[in-house]
This record gives sequence, C-alpha cells and structure tokens, in this order.
Amino acid sequence: MINLALLGVLVLAVGGCACVVWAERGGPRWVRRVATVTLAASELVRRSQKRRRRSGNRTTSGGD
Repeated sequence: MINLALLGVLVLAVGGCACVVWAERGGPRWVRRVATVTLAASELVRRSQKRRRRSGNRTTSGGD
C-alpha cells in the first residue's frame, strides 16, 4: 500500500515537472495552472526544509 502511495506521488511530481516545461513553451491554460501549483508546492517544501535546518541548529547544544 505504501508503495502505491509513493508511486502516486512520483507520478504527480513527474507530471508537474512536465507541465512546468510545457508551460514555459506556451502550453494551454490548464498546463500553466498546473505549473503554477507545482512551483508553489516546491517553494513550500523548500521553505519548510530551511525552517527545519534552522530549528535543528538552535536545539543542538554542542555539548558532546
């Protein structure tokens, strides 16, 4: 079941990337919308990773 979910996420990611490329070349309106959603989602993931790195650095005390 987990493999099926991961496969679905992979298909969505690849499809989103394809829409971003297609939208850059002037695709239809729905492709530009999917590309916008894909880019917004990637920005959210990028920001959350930065926050995790920052919060991880604060909690480590270096008392090894």
